Formats: sequence, structure tokens, C-alpha cells
Amino acid sequence: MQTTAPTSLPAEELSFLGSRTRILATSESTGGKFGLVDVIEVAAGDMPPLHIHHTHDEGFLLLQGQLTLFLPDREIALHPGEFVLAPRGVPHTYQVGDTHARWLVLSTPAGFEQFVEEVAAIDEQTPEALTATAAAHGIEILGPPGTMP
Repeated sequence: MQTTAPTSLPAEELSFLGSRTRILATSESTGGKFGLVDVIEVAAGDMPPLHIHHTHDEGFLLLQGQLTLFLPDREIALHPGEFVLAPRGVPHTYQVGDTHARWLVLSTPAGFEQFVEEVAAIDEQTPEALTATAAAHGIEILGPPGTMP
């Protein structure tokens, strides 16, 4: 088995949809197998648009706070130390609980981390810019924040 060299963490944090993030593992560092994003701080009550990942699975490992994942006909409340997978092709969204939260996002294969990086680089993060950037990464936005699967 071949191992990879550790990657150094970027000193700079990114602002992804108003949340502090940093990329821990990239497609380049994992041979495309997975990406890993540290979502450092997300505000209480935060909820992204309803969306589908068409090209990768998205896993959430909650480190701090509370997070509820909404899937069709299913709601999963996570507490620190719990993991849940939102499989590709399944509409989903989430909502942060009453206090800020922190989690790791694992995407398989890699790719979500590139989306995070590109969204963070957008000067004005409008719904139109987010939708276009998402589409370029195999993510379909289905409705505004608050829309449920």
C-alpha cells in the first residue's frame, strides 16, 4: 500500500457562504479519492439552499454544536462525534442548531473542496453566482434556504 505525504494546511481561512472554512485534503493530495473540508464556524440557524450532489457523496462529521440533516422523508439530528452520509443524487439540506457549529465535510470522490474554494473566491456571493458555480461542480441548487426535500 502506498501512502501519501502529509499536506500542510493553508494558513488562510476561506469564507464559504459566510462560514469560516479551510481545506484539509484536496483531489491532488488524495489522488482524487476524497476531499476534506473543515467547516470551522457556522452561525446558529444557518441553512443552505436545498441541493443535490450529482458527482459525489457528502459526509458530515459533527465536531461541535448541533446539526440536522434533511433528506426526503427523513430528518437526522447530529450531536458531536456523530457522522452521517448524504449520498449523491439525493436532495438534501441542513440546519445548524441554537449555537454555532463545526464539522468536517468528506466528499467522495474529491471535488467539493474545489467548489468551496471557488465560491470563497466570488466577490459577490449572489444566488445566481452560487448556482452557476455549483453547476460547474455537479451540484444542482433546487430551492432557496428554507426549502425542504
